Amino acid sequence: MYVRTISRKNKDGSVTTYVQLAHNIRDPQSGFARAKVVHTFGRADALDVAALRRLVKSLCRFISPEEALEARDSRALRFIHSRPLGGAYLLRKIWERLELQTVLTKALGKRNFAAPIEWAVFAMVANRALAPDSKRGVEEWVGEDVALGNPEPISLQHLYRAMDFLLTQDAELQKEVFFATADLLNLEVDLLFFDTTTTYVECEEEDDFRRYGHSKDSRPDRPQVVIGLAVTKEGLPVRCWVLPGNTQDMTTVERIKADLRGWRLGRCVWVMDRGMSSEENRVVLQQGGGHYILGEKLRDSQAVHREALSTPGRYQKVRDNLEVKEIVVGEGERRRRFVLVFNPEQAQKDKAGREETLKKIEETIKALGDPEGPGHKKSVCALLSHRTMGRFIRQTKTGKLRINLAKVQEEEALDGKYLLSTSDDSLSAEDVALGYKQLAEVERAFRTLKTTLDLRPLYHRKEERIRAHVLLCYLALLLVRIAERETGETWDRIRPIMERLHLGEFSLKDGRVLQRTELNADQANILNRLKIAPPPAVYDVQLRA
Repeated sequence: MYVRTISRKNKDGSVTTYVQLAHNIRDPQSGFARAKVVHTFGRADALDVAALRRLVKSLCRFISPEEALEARDSRALRFIHSRPLGGAYLLRKIWERLELQTVLTKALGKRNFAAPIEWAVFAMVANRALAPDSKRGVEEWVGEDVALGNPEPISLQHLYRAMDFLLTQDAELQKEVFFATADLLNLEVDLLFFDTTTTYVECEEEDDFRRYGHSKDSRPDRPQVVIGLAVTKEGLPVRCWVLPGNTQDMTTVERIKADLRGWRLGRCVWVMDRGMSSEENRVVLQQGGGHYILGEKLRDSQAVHREALSTPGRYQKVRDNLEVKEIVVGEGERRRRFVLVFNPEQAQKDKAGREETLKKIEETIKALGDPEGPGHKKSVCALLSHRTMGRFIRQTKTGKLRINLAKVQEEEALDGKYLLSTSDDSLSAEDVALGYKQLAEVERAFRTLKTTLDLRPLYHRKEERIRAHVLLCYLALLLVRIAERETGETWDRIRPIMERLHLGEFSLKDGRVLQRTELNADQANILNRLKIAPPPAVYDVQLRA
């Protein structure tokens, strides 16, 4: 059964077309098929279109939607699948703006790699930023779960080859990447912030690299590695280091300064926390005309610190909840310049926290009861060695426990304060204090590495794979920070918005079509701020001959 049209010529020469529903029957006499009209719909120029739509809708109840679509048009599209496109597209465009593909291609040089090394590196970096997974998971992610844009397939062996190659170019690659970023974004590298963290490895036996040490992840039960990170005041990573897990913070400074000696950073002030402060490190940081801003320990026994804290003088208010006092101790070679910083709001918090601790101490001492009672000595030892309460307790000659009022007064004098030292006399006390506060950018970078980019835990067994894994996270952090810097949004907001931009695959009988979804206002705004042109509406059309 089918719809046909017939035309008749009128006396005035005009032609009238009629629409009919017909089907073919076999003529018993001639043996040929002939059309039999089942229903005439009327003239083509006067059809009841609404009635036809109702008829079609009614008929479609008896066939599947796919059959209905195919019946309407033999070339109808079939929707195969869609994959997130926006996040990978954004990262690739930033990657290309930094010319990282050129840097990697240049590093490959004349090596005869048949594998797509540059795209494999980008795939692992993009995966860290978008959907962190194992290297085996990256292979499936690229093949099934994302529209990455890779021109050829990427397999697991390509990923491991790319990691091995990446490590051979570690120092030079990081140098070229940073200066490409600095040139592109016109960065001022006058302050460099450095700190370390640890990340644990999922194994139980240590070796020369994966070692037990002071864990900043609260995982002393696992071997670890130490990661050092230098960032600019904008939070952009300059370089990362991976060190054995038992490396002490104070011993890292000479290595860091030596590795960056050939980078031509010009006048540079290093900003580090109190874990890096030592006489040897101050000498190293001043080599080659460099300078430092260092956090100092308030509660150590150094005479110079006690003298700085006891020096009289008035604080100068420079910001809300930020007051500074400049102090110079000693003369000549012994001269040290300090800045004592006071935060009134933090002082109130310190006071409240201490009062709560003292109240808890009083309740605990009272609950202990008779000092000669059973188990009392063990409880006393536990209280005296307690990390928070122990410093506020003293024991009398008779064995009784009392609150140490002298220690309480000593702590009251330190409420809301921290001590800084600097070798740069051109910086005002305000600049020193504000510069040190920006050290929080390193902590923010570590949080991003450990949470958003899933740096930890590490499952790699070989040292070189661990180093390569951290380098991939460093590159992902760089792309993420650039996106945040230029859009004014956090990556946690940018990522879900861009991941809603999908690339759909549609199949025809004559081929296939790849077409993206329409940009929404938020996606267009993010791309506009990054000066990235929207992806093409139609990616590819493949028609069979």
